[in-house]
Amino acid sequence: MKRPLSLLASLFAVVLACAAAVPSPEKLLPTDTIGLITIPDWDKAATIWKDSPMSQLWRDPAMKPFADKFFEKFKTDLITPLERELGVKLTDYADLVHGQVTLAFTPNPAAGGADQDPNGILLIDSKDKGDQLKKILTDLKKKWVDSGKKIKTDQIRDIEFTTLVIDKEDLAKSLDSAFPSGRDAKKSNQEAGGDAAKKMEITIGQSGSLLILGNAPKDLEKILIRLSGGQLPSLGEQADFESNQRALFRDAIGYLWVNTKYITDAWKKDAADSASGRPSNPLGIDPTKILDALGLNSLKTVALSVNQSNDGTLFNFFLGVPESSRRGLFKLISLEAKEASPPSFVPSDVTKFSRYRLDGPKTWDSLEKMLTDASPQMAGFLRMSLELAGKDKDPDFDFRRQLIGNLGNDVITLEKAPRSAKSADIKAPPSLVLVGSPNADQLATSIKTVSSSVSPPGVGGIKEREFLGRKVFYMTLPSTTDANGKSVEQAFSFAASGGYVAMTSDTTMLEEYLRSADSTGKKLAETPGLSAAAEKVGGMSTGLFGYENEGESFRLLLDGLRKDPSLLDTLSPVGSALDSPLVGGGGPKSFQQKDWFDFALLPPYDRIAKYFYFTVHALGSTSDGISLKTFMPSPPQLKK
Repeated sequence: MKRPLSLLASLFAVVLACAAAVPSPEKLLPTDTIGLITIPDWDKAATIWKDSPMSQLWRDPAMKPFADKFFEKFKTDLITPLERELGVKLTDYADLVHGQVTLAFTPNPAAGGADQDPNGILLIDSKDKGDQLKKILTDLKKKWVDSGKKIKTDQIRDIEFTTLVIDKEDLAKSLDSAFPSGRDAKKSNQEAGGDAAKKMEITIGQSGSLLILGNAPKDLEKILIRLSGGQLPSLGEQADFESNQRALFRDAIGYLWVNTKYITDAWKKDAADSASGRPSNPLGIDPTKILDALGLNSLKTVALSVNQSNDGTLFNFFLGVPESSRRGLFKLISLEAKEASPPSFVPSDVTKFSRYRLDGPKTWDSLEKMLTDASPQMAGFLRMSLELAGKDKDPDFDFRRQLIGNLGNDVITLEKAPRSAKSADIKAPPSLVLVGSPNADQLATSIKTVSSSVSPPGVGGIKEREFLGRKVFYMTLPSTTDANGKSVEQAFSFAASGGYVAMTSDTTMLEEYLRSADSTGKKLAETPGLSAAAEKVGGMSTGLFGYENEGESFRLLLDGLRKDPSLLDTLSPVGSALDSPLVGGGGPKSFQQKDWFDFALLPPYDRIAKYFYFTVHALGSTSDGISLKTFMPSPPQLKK
């Protein structure tokens, strides 16, 4: 008798556990979700992150002074003001995050256009910490009441939710210490919208182990209905999401998904509304036509998934644009599956390599068509100008036949490590662009003819010299000033060799390429682990393949930042990423002013070199869309 009862009890426990499990985000969110970013299993992701190279780097004793200073300033300037304004202790919630963490955005019916904020939803599964979550929310409500904050209590599907009313201006003041330039912009926007625009409501509640937070109670109610098994359409039933989920999300430790059709439709509506009543543009520029010409109307979704294995980390950036409807930019980057591996002349000491199998004449035709679709008048002006290009130097010159007609289907870019840790060298490392051609000598001559014809003021005329029997064309460019205030001469050079026209502003790079046929040094293609890493992104025959030696790229950057912290202000993409609305428009200078990043505390590169290796990427197309995959192999010294 005991055995059947034991089995029955076990079965009941399993059923109970299944009933208590929080559904995945696509089963909770509505079909019209604009976008979401989610970590399906926080505990699993945290374990993986702990073993990742970047996490190990942050925990390395050599990084402790830099990391401690950053986290101290991060807490003082951002976390503490937020906790003070919201009346919460964020560390109290740290132990509650165990299952999914999902941030989603849904349409805001009250919004007036694409530039208006959508509704937001935050879902956090505490798994077996439901009782702890309940206690924290009860204490939080009491704190809000005791501190005099304006709150409202409502019942949504028989569950108590508390709404905190926040003054945006007060919140902006609290964040001034972190982002000093953001307050004026926020204040002016709020004043323009009146008193209602100055208030923000955050509604928070709990269902089982799930923390639910958002600013639209109706959205939260629908989530509760789905949680209880109610039959409401969900995101997982949306065809475009379901297609992306099947191909990208099933084994991902985290992913992002955006319904771009909703966004482009809003842009088109705003553009049409703003153009209504205005006189027609003399150049025929219509914002709605530009969207169509670029092909953005055919873009349905954008997705990014992250997968982790013992071999490394794979990022898959996907553009959901079906092959049958591709046009504009998307038709342009739908490359034919051609060999894009590093040719034998590419040395192993390059820090960056990329090879694009773009068909030059077809690409030019596509660009012309895009311009014609966007503005026939501008396209006509361009065609007329190009018909005259070079004719002042050679009356018989035909731009389309002699220049465009001599473009091949191969473009290679190479970059080497900066020559020093000086900011000027780090900002402009040695680089070379190679343009394939069926007749490279004629293409080089055509470039010379056009360049001579359209050279702007301050640029010297085209000159010629010989190097190893090859004709090298060069022109002087306006000089620049180095870090010491000295004038630095600049020149642009190009030459035909080996079926390519090589172009660069670094004479040494050009001469190295012209000597490459005699080189016996190591080749990039022979780099250990490169072929295996390439297989993770689809191989080297998809039409686009790239490589970056992160170790060598970071070595001099680290030294440069230690000597000149202002270098971060102008570097891309680092500087651009920080110079965003997220930091109130203050950019990296806001961070630098508050001393978040004290680069003088960084260790010498050799002490942390083992955390850096290389990355590869490749572009590939299917009938459903276009993928850019990037793989970061685990550094050999960190492999267990």
